[in-house]
Amino acid sequence: MSTLSIPRIIDVAEVFKENLTLDTAKNCFLVYFFAKRAFKLFQHARARGFIRSIKDLYLFIAQRTLRVVISLPSVRKKVETEIDAARALIDRQLLPQGKDVVRHLELPKQGCTLGWILDAMDQMDREAPSQTDYRDGKLSGAVYHGGDDMDKVLVAAFQRYCVSNPLHPDVFPAVRKMEAEIVAMCLRMYNNPTGAGATTSGGTESILMSVKTHRDWARAVKGISEPEMIVPASAHAAFDKAAAYFGIKLHSIPVDPETRQVNMKRVYRAINSNTIMVVGSAINFPDGCQDDIAGLGKLAKSYNIGLHVDCCLGSFIMPFLEKAGFSSEPFDFRVEGVTAISCDTHKYGFAPKGSSVIMYRSSDLRQYQYYVNPEWSGGVYASPGLAGSRSGALIAGTWAAMHYMGEEGYVESCRAIVGAAKIIEQTIQNTFPELYVLGKPPASVVAFGSRVPDLDILEVGDKMSKKGWHLNALQNPPGLHIACTRLTVSTAETFIRDLKEAIWEAKGSSAGKGTMVSLYGLGNSSPIGPEMVGVVISAFLDALYKA
Repeated sequence: MSTLSIPRIIDVAEVFKENLTLDTAKNCFLVYFFAKRAFKLFQHARARGFIRSIKDLYLFIAQRTLRVVISLPSVRKKVETEIDAARALIDRQLLPQGKDVVRHLELPKQGCTLGWILDAMDQMDREAPSQTDYRDGKLSGAVYHGGDDMDKVLVAAFQRYCVSNPLHPDVFPAVRKMEAEIVAMCLRMYNNPTGAGATTSGGTESILMSVKTHRDWARAVKGISEPEMIVPASAHAAFDKAAAYFGIKLHSIPVDPETRQVNMKRVYRAINSNTIMVVGSAINFPDGCQDDIAGLGKLAKSYNIGLHVDCCLGSFIMPFLEKAGFSSEPFDFRVEGVTAISCDTHKYGFAPKGSSVIMYRSSDLRQYQYYVNPEWSGGVYASPGLAGSRSGALIAGTWAAMHYMGEEGYVESCRAIVGAAKIIEQTIQNTFPELYVLGKPPASVVAFGSRVPDLDILEVGDKMSKKGWHLNALQNPPGLHIACTRLTVSTAETFIRDLKEAIWEAKGSSAGKGTMVSLYGLGNSSPIGPEMVGVVISAFLDALYKA
């Protein structure tokens, strides 16, 4: 104040007021608006990388251009013709055909007897026989059969608790106790006995709940209103679904082509002030490999963000690898920074379908999963997850399966299943020069692709289908995978023999019209183009509900 008098300060203020016009305010707003958008664009480009950002821009322009082209009458007619043909093919594959098909489209006037119902079910099985009998052991994953004795255990549990509903714990206290004990057992399997969790209807709901929980935690604790999460390209599609459902920006990070682990440098570059969580898999679905969970944990802890480890497929295999005699990298709550883990009890836990567990490091974090409405006119409403009413029979079946197997049973199951996967993996690496194994799968899944130009791996998949195998087709890169189960253990040698024949049959041949080739080649080979793939998939979903 010694060099600037009070009147001088007043003069400066008057000049500022005179120039604070509406135009100045508009200009300030525009500067703020474009600066904010430029910063978001910078963050997006930093996360994606320059080349990926250019590809994204190209794809954006190409898709919009394609929409204009498709709207032209001549092109639209051709597209509609192909889509109609695709719908017809889907209907032929999924819907029972023929004049003798019996359709039940309305309630019968009078109730039917149990004998009639069983006969009608037999009739439906004859009308549309399954192309794959899971008992033959030629099915990749899908059915995680615990054996005929386990079936009896599950049926007994279902019969005892078939009408129970955990929404009413005072009416069904035993179901409440069993559910709590399922969570407690899983937490101890994953080395977090003081943690918290909840049961869900499957791996997708477990992942949805975890994403919702981390979003709400970040909003309450860190004030994040525009949440983003960082997910490996190999992670389950349920994370993309969660992002779509809950309004979260998702950064898909590429994986190393050799190790199949998420690129840690790219994960680091994608973290910003809006990041709520990162994701790692142990193991992932496409190629059965495990991300660097310890490295992701360090990043998550350093930036105070969540780390969800997806063990839905690893479930009751990963916790028992070492005890079964196999090597294992850190993946559970012993890794600092891990805040949540999903585990499907209905996979290698052999529980009935529709059963999974989401686990958290602490009960404080689990609070953000709950939905509570204290002002509803029907009374105070609260639920731990998406569902209100749930099946107590599924909980009872899960509890029964876990007790029937016990730790020794799961260790032996892990030893047999992973042992079969290792036989397949090593045989492919050492015996089939045309193929290569994706990454270094530690558990029950083996994925492989073609290393020679004259062998279309999807054509191999179609040849395997004709031999009764039901494998999973992959893309980016194209490949096949087999998820070994207890049923696969006795068929590993058959798989190797059939794969050898399929390679010989497919080698040098042009791509055919099999299911894998036509579906996964649609985006590149069909005039419909990638923009219309979703239309065909929607037709497939529509067909599921055609009576």
